[in-house]
Amino acid sequence: MTTDTITQAKPAPDDASRAGLIRWIVTAGGLATIASTFTAWTYTDAFPGDLTVYGYPGGLQVLTLVAGALVVLYGLASLGVKGLGWLAPAGTTKALRFLALGAFATTWFTTIAIAWQLEGLVNLEPGAFVASVASAVPLAAFALADDTRKAARPKELPSWAEILLIVAAFAVGMYVVTYGIDTEYAELFTGYLITVGFAVGGLIKSGLTARLSGLTTKYRQVTVIAAFAAAIAFPFTQNTDTYTLIAVNILIFATVALGLNIVVGLAGLLDLGYVAFLGVGAYTAALVSGSTASAFDVHFPFWAAVLTGAVVSLIFGVVIGAPTLRLRGDYLAIVTLGFGEIFRIAMGNLDGVSGPQITNGPNGVPNIPDLEFFGYDFGESHTVFGIELGSYANYYLLMLLAMALVIVVFSRAGSSRIGRAWVAIREDETAATAMGINGFRVKLIAFALGATLAGLAGTVQAHVQHTVVPEMYQFAGPVPPNSAFLLAAVILGGMGTVTGPLLGATLLYMIPAKLQFLQDYQLLGFGLALILLMRFRPEGLIANRRAQLEYHETDQLDVPDKGLTGPGVGITKAGA
Repeated sequence: MTTDTITQAKPAPDDASRAGLIRWIVTAGGLATIASTFTAWTYTDAFPGDLTVYGYPGGLQVLTLVAGALVVLYGLASLGVKGLGWLAPAGTTKALRFLALGAFATTWFTTIAIAWQLEGLVNLEPGAFVASVASAVPLAAFALADDTRKAARPKELPSWAEILLIVAAFAVGMYVVTYGIDTEYAELFTGYLITVGFAVGGLIKSGLTARLSGLTTKYRQVTVIAAFAAAIAFPFTQNTDTYTLIAVNILIFATVALGLNIVVGLAGLLDLGYVAFLGVGAYTAALVSGSTASAFDVHFPFWAAVLTGAVVSLIFGVVIGAPTLRLRGDYLAIVTLGFGEIFRIAMGNLDGVSGPQITNGPNGVPNIPDLEFFGYDFGESHTVFGIELGSYANYYLLMLLAMALVIVVFSRAGSSRIGRAWVAIREDETAATAMGINGFRVKLIAFALGATLAGLAGTVQAHVQHTVVPEMYQFAGPVPPNSAFLLAAVILGGMGTVTGPLLGATLLYMIPAKLQFLQDYQLLGFGLALILLMRFRPEGLIANRRAQLEYHETDQLDVPDKGLTGPGVGITKAGA
């Protein structure tokens, strides 16, 4: 079909001059915001980050400086400065609004936090007031008219330049993630979330992320290599194991979320007790890895413990799934929730009093030894390329390999014949059954595969934590992963995708870990986040094309003209 090209009427001279003046004001406001970060914002170092120094930004001032720099860059791009047009393939106005709002929100959060924590505006230095006013100036971007001209086709770059862009993007992304993990106090992490959130929104509105997505699709192998190279580099940037442990737990959480994504995202089965399979793998590894508290006097090598945990989780998945997967919807959710609670209670009762002495009851299985693989002790520090890596760095690299395996399994399974059957069952089980798909068998395979991947992650988790207790595997609790966290990670990140659950798991682990005061309000926060997400982005933070078409009926999609469509005709959910 042919689509109507959105054109922009030639602006009147006065309108053009007004728009140009606003862009200059926005850019000047960004420069003033940057300059304000080199002044003192408070006279006392009682507020974390030491914002008392002139000439050297510190703490939250660095985030304000970054936000102001983004405003300046896109402000100059909107003024047509040569060499900056690539920043905004889809236009600069919407991006400027997001970035201006981000600089304003970060700066005002900092000044309000100083006044609140130090009990009074009197604790603010003049630099803080200058920063507050300067960060409000770029909000003039909201007076600009939207970019209505059709985006120009990006200039073709040599292959080596496009590959360098991909590598640079992953390097920057890894630095941003590392900065968030390494934040030392709640105020800095909150400002980090504000800055990164608005910056990502601005980059999306500018069309830069869409262009980068096109490059990553074009160079898929380079993208995979760059992603894992950036991830492998993380432990080499750490001086202690404090933040490496957080990264290890994030990888465990994300790996289990990917396994749940097969069950929920591909097959459409609402499993509220999935964390029990993680517990099955962890308990199995704890009992066969030579723990002094184990009821079995055995010590399997690493590979045997991993296989045992995965196989036992697979058996539990089949045993639990066989009688329950004939149920649908809410009934299946209730049964799986019951299984998760039964597992936790059963592990607490196998203490030699209420039941056989197997799991040591509520005390769990402590003293789980560190892994040892071909003489490589994961509990000891090792020097690699002249850099000393602690014990948690070893587990980090191990979990990175486990995640790579899970990603390969998820990707291959999702694009296979059985994967297409899962999607068919998810969309309409009755129609899929009528087309000859054995719904029960297909769902059982998804359930068993998801359980196996969770058990695989559980075997590593047991050795990282060095202990396994029943309270670690409940429906909802203060510490992830639990079933509520896992399901929220899949839904918030984007069901049926690889990167969606990874992002969701990262956010849902880091936020409680960094903002300890929110632990009592986690479920309230989840509820509010889900409500907002379902209102503004029901397909998740990162969604595939199918989900976007299902949730957003639009008349601006370019679809082939088959005689049934035309300008102004949208793709509905049925047509998708």
